Amino acid sequence: MPSFISQLLRFALKLVLAVFGIIFALSLLAATLIFLLWRQLVGLFTGKKPAPIMAFGKFQRFSPQDLWAASAGGARGAKPGEVVDVEVREVRDDKRLQE
Repeated sequence: MPSFISQLLRFALKLVLAVFGIIFALSLLAATLIFLLWRQLVGLFTGKKPAPIMAFGKFQRFSPQDLWAASAGGARGAKPGEVVDVEVREVRDDKRLQE
């Protein structure tokens, strides 16, 4: 009989901890959604884009064109599959040369 009671208590404890975990996860989700909504409203009223969106836009602008089909600029004017010749030159650190 004590084994049955201990198993029942373990199950009840696991159930309570699972419910607390679900409540915690849902509260984090709600807080995140409220924060994102707030930042969106602030952005609408001030006319500024939120910083993460601007950072993503910069990342998208400098990535290869075929990765982002909607990008307008492309990879600095080069067409996909086109070979671009460049001149190789050595980059020197002038501070090291002065010492």
